[in-house]
Amino acid sequence: MSQPVQLVIQITTLPGRGREQIAAFERLAPIVRAEEGCMQYDMHQVRGEPDRFLLIERWSSKAALAAHDATAHMVEADAASPAFRAGPAEVIELAAEPLA
Repeated sequence: MSQPVQLVIQITTLPGRGREQIAAFERLAPIVRAEEGCMQYDMHQVRGEPDRFLLIERWSSKAALAAHDATAHMVEADAASPAFRAGPAEVIELAAEPLA
């Protein structure tokens, strides 16, 4: 049986461009949340830092995540993001089980 995959993704935009990240997320979120295997897809702005965000993703399996990464809408979003992002997103995969 496949284990769920949990990711925390740190995103930093170019100074003053955080609103563009929010708009991109608002367009993508309903599409991604409808994908097979998506269990969570939520973005939070870091308090007091308008150009910094954390995206929290949970997928039913590595296969579901791989399928998500290959979708046309994600390929397109990844191609557009350098216009407003300060650099590549930092993707952190969490261990399957939380610590005590």
